[in-house]
Amino acid sequence: MNSFARLSAVVFITLLVGACNTSADGFDLANYEAEVMSWRDGRRDRLMAPTGYLTQAGLFWLDKPVTTFGSSEDNDVLFTEKAASRIGEFRLTAEGVLMAVEPGVDVRFDDVGVQTILIADDTTDNPDMITHGPLAWTVIKRDNRYAVRLRDFEHPVLETFPALEYFPIDPEWRVEATFNRYDEPRTVAVDTVIEGLGWNPESPGVVVFEKDGEEFELEGYSSGEELFFVFGDRSNGRETYPAGRFLYAAIPEEGDQIVLDFNRSYSPPCAFNDFSTCPVAAPRNRLPIPIAAGELFNRDAYIASH
Repeated sequence: MNSFARLSAVVFITLLVGACNTSADGFDLANYEAEVMSWRDGRRDRLMAPTGYLTQAGLFWLDKPVTTFGSSEDNDVLFTEKAASRIGEFRLTAEGVLMAVEPGVDVRFDDVGVQTILIADDTTDNPDMITHGPLAWTVIKRDNRYAVRLRDFEHPVLETFPALEYFPIDPEWRVEATFNRYDEPRTVAVDTVIEGLGWNPESPGVVVFEKDGEEFELEGYSSGEELFFVFGDRSNGRETYPAGRFLYAAIPEEGDQIVLDFNRSYSPPCAFNDFSTCPVAAPRNRLPIPIAAGELFNRDAYIASH
């Protein structure tokens, strides 16, 4: 075979492979699978990041006017042994949580030592993170209650956490849906994994999609330019996390067509630690079918890694 013939054969095979990976409507399967795999890699990186879910080491609700904290047993809130025996106090005020640090204890904000600071909580535009050696903490606000979330940037789980597992990528679970907006956004009530603690997001509407000839509906929650879904399905408690999974979808700039890519659905943070306040799937967002796409939940592997 001469060089021209060989070149022609290579071009023909390349075009043939490309055609096999491209559907009649122009959908590029190979490119799509590469995008999902890249998203999966990013998902693990986000979990392992300093502010990811795997560094969380404690969640302490502040139920008294003054709460002492440190590593010694005589504190109201017990940090890990990496902390000073008595770091200081958290004081509840009308403005939020004021932290007062014991003299001589190195506690920092923006890498500058502090003695007292009103800690901006996670409902503000710029929440504050306080550091103390390899430990860090923030203040969260839920239902007008405050809690301190502790992180350990040297958490041993960062060395032992297993690879995340997923269903095989299936483009059939990249679903075209219709976004039906409410006349006015609604505030809805959603339960969380913490008994007695609710979540009240704003919902701009519902999405409706078909699967195998049946019609299903999910209520979305506002999240910037995206819709956030907390959904359950018949895979929960078997292959996936029992309380449901999370999914985001871009709000259409025009029209009402939206894509629900269940291959990018994932477990909430409470699948990996006991220090999160995850919402659970509301009854109306529990689908009566199994969704065999997205992130799996390996309870034994995750427990073994802690």
